[in-house]
Amino acid sequence: MSLKPATAQTLGQSVHDRLKAMILAGELPAGTPLQEKLFAERLGVSRTPVREAVAKLTSEGLVTRNGGGVPTVSRISVTEIMEILHVRRLLEGETARQAASVNASPEPFLALRRRLTQYLEGERPSVAEYAQFDEDFHTLVARTAGSTLLTDLVKGLKLKTRIFDNGSIPERFVPGCHEHIEIVDAILARDPPRAEAAMLRHIDNARNAILGHLSRLF
Repeated sequence: MSLKPATAQTLGQSVHDRLKAMILAGELPAGTPLQEKLFAERLGVSRTPVREAVAKLTSEGLVTRNGGGVPTVSRISVTEIMEILHVRRLLEGETARQAASVNASPEPFLALRRRLTQYLEGERPSVAEYAQFDEDFHTLVARTAGSTLLTDLVKGLKLKTRIFDNGSIPERFVPGCHEHIEIVDAILARDPPRAEAAMLRHIDNARNAILGHLSRLF
């Protein structure tokens, strides 16, 4: 699939976004080698933007280099996933508490709530659309808490487990929507303990679903 024409400045980002989407959607499973020549031909670009994209994906932890130096899609162990979710639980419980403590505009959260209601009452969004929504949701909570560092940490950790967001575990979609609504309602009610508890339940439920999914695979 060729990418749409882009300027030299944005082509590397376009290739990065496409490869990232393919990894997160499971089109490029863990262990897949990302050979410059092959993907340059596949995406209809030169090797330079592919090289730039792979470098950025490596910095994000989605790509690692094997013993021979070939970049490959990262394998995330069960232990690492559990560690990430543990750290997310600590961080995001706090971001939800802080978000409910500040006098922030309610409109962004009301807009997210409307979208969640539409998802539950209408046609289910695509895996990619909901994954982006989920990322936007957790980023907004962290940003509202007022810490750039927390926001960056949450986004980075969320990225590593994003492949499990509704794509691999579709049965999490409806419960996840309701859990997001609970978090939003607690933040809008300016109830920090309730917001923290709702976020912790959400991450605990996601953790249990991932463990169940992995146990069926192995």
